[in-house]
Amino acid sequence: MRVLITGGYGFIGAWIAKNLLASGDQVFVFDLKEDPRRLRLILPEEKVKQVAFVPGDVCDLNTLSAAIAQNGITHIIHLAGLQVPTCRVDPMLGAKVNVLGTLAVFEAVKAAGNRVERLVYASSAAVFGGPDKYPQVQTPWPLADDVPLVPSTHYGVFKCCNEGNARIYFQDHGISSIGLRPWTVYGVGRDLGMTSEPTKAIKAVLLGRPYHINFGGWSDFQYVDDVAKAFIASIARPFTGAKSFNLRGDVITLADYHKVLCRVLPETAKLVTVGTTQIAIAYDLSDAGIERDLGKLPKTSLEAGIRETVSIFRHHIAEGRLDSSDLDAPKPPPVTVVDEV
Repeated sequence: MRVLITGGYGFIGAWIAKNLLASGDQVFVFDLKEDPRRLRLILPEEKVKQVAFVPGDVCDLNTLSAAIAQNGITHIIHLAGLQVPTCRVDPMLGAKVNVLGTLAVFEAVKAAGNRVERLVYASSAAVFGGPDKYPQVQTPWPLADDVPLVPSTHYGVFKCCNEGNARIYFQDHGISSIGLRPWTVYGVGRDLGMTSEPTKAIKAVLLGRPYHINFGGWSDFQYVDDVAKAFIASIARPFTGAKSFNLRGDVITLADYHKVLCRVLPETAKLVTVGTTQIAIAYDLSDAGIERDLGKLPKTSLEAGIRETVSIFRHHIAEGRLDSSDLDAPKPPPVTVVDEV
């Protein structure tokens, strides 16, 4: 496959590139600027050099179409977007990048015709409302892919819009696509976003620094390598239609996450604390839909994922290249229903 990854220098994009290169596929990153620092966290330099950089703005249809044609792209993974905090502060910019950018990707695929075999894009669990929106007496948990979507953020609304537009592109133009809805994705390279704090806590413990995770309650912890493999399965396995699928990892409380981290790194007990605020996104989501339509996907246990993350971070420490600047960045407040009123 010749795969174009929009926003491919981000966290999930780096792990997708790692997996694609391991399978012998060709990887092209379409991004605003060349910034392979996250790739270098998980790949040797000779592999990083195999990732081709294609400069461009995802909202620029002409540049995007040219990138597809000139590089003989056969598959697209669309990750480019702005996360919850940015969309909250600047909804118009968030809509431009997240909605118009996604429309540009679909338009580019339409213009490319049969040359592009599959489009997969990043949706989000943020399309769901808070747990209170789904009383179990009315809507059995875990929640299926197709329950009503009542997001609590602009970001979630934009993702709903993308899912709706994907359905229309299949209806009107026969363009098959898959949207994936990650929740709390953790692992090496996760340095931005509302749910990046569990990963930052791992790094902080290894550096002997105190760290407070700014939210609590329940979450769904998904190891980044599993999420990357889900994206790759979505472009590689047979599929016709336009669907959005939940992903699922370990659904536990932040207090239980803290206990698992203590088992791996006992120093956690003295260094890491967790908040009490439940993020206003339903956390108990069923992945039966994607496994029915695409087949089984890998699931790394939380403890195994943390241990692998610790191992990579320790390697960075030994080489003197562990970047801790993300630990000092301001923390966005967790999304609650009150915040959006």
